[in-house]
Amino acid sequence: QVQLVESGGGLVQAGGSLRLSCAASGSIFYINAGAWYRQAPGKRRELVAVIFSGGNTNYADSVKGRFTISGDNAKNTVYLQMNNLKPEDTAVYYCNARGRASDRRDFASWGQGTQVTVSS
Repeated sequence: QVQLVESGGGLVQAGGSLRLSCAASGSIFYINAGAWYRQAPGKRRELVAVIFSGGNTNYADSVKGRFTISGDNAKNTVYLQMNNLKPEDTAVYYCNARGRASDRRDFASWGQGTQVTVSS
């Protein structure tokens, strides 16, 4: 099994910054992609950013130019640097990772979620 543990959420004023971390552990053979999703109250979970094993990244239009996703392969950790935060960024942020476990079975794991609250 592959477990994901997120950290770095909190309360910040509009215009501020936060950095989220997501560490994967367990029987990992390799990770294909790491991603951050978010879910605001009453809304559907949406993709925020994704990074692939080759380094390519994609972002939701709403966060382009403000958020940066990065990864540390040696630590099996994905980061989300969030700058110029807006109240509409308030949500629970979830980490997701896809890849192959040591038993050669594909996996797709989710973290427990971390709350990000941006005050106006």
